[in-house]
Amino acid sequence: MDTNINVLDELNKGCDMGIEAIEMVLKKNSEHEFQDLLEEFHEKYVELSQDIKDLYHEYTDDEIHEVNQAERLMTWYGIMKDTVFDDSISKLADLMINGTNMGIIEGRKLLNHKMMDKKVHSICEKYIKMQEKYLEKLKKFL
Repeated sequence: MDTNINVLDELNKGCDMGIEAIEMVLKKNSEHEFQDLLEEFHEKYVELSQDIKDLYHEYTDDEIHEVNQAERLMTWYGIMKDTVFDDSISKLADLMINGTNMGIIEGRKLLNHKMMDKKVHSICEKYIKMQEKYLEKLKKFL
């Protein structure tokens, strides 16, 4: 498989997981300012996912790989398990920070260990920077 396609698949999966997690956390949230941040973060993930999909089709006519049902279920289970006794804003922010950190780490690994075209490299950097920006904003809610 072409490295560019592989990187774009991984970035899209990261966006999908972020979107999924935010949607789950929004259902548990009761604080207006935190909700505004999550909705903004969600919108950025959706926009970036679309950019990734558009770029993907410059490399192949195949459909981009999506997160499978088992991964979605694991995300749901993890959030439900971790918030059963504590669904405070601090706990929700903690969960979002942990997930965002995982996305940053995976993005950095792609940048550091994969040879990719300039456009793919640029969108990978955009993915990381977007998550780093929201990571800082999430810390306020701990």
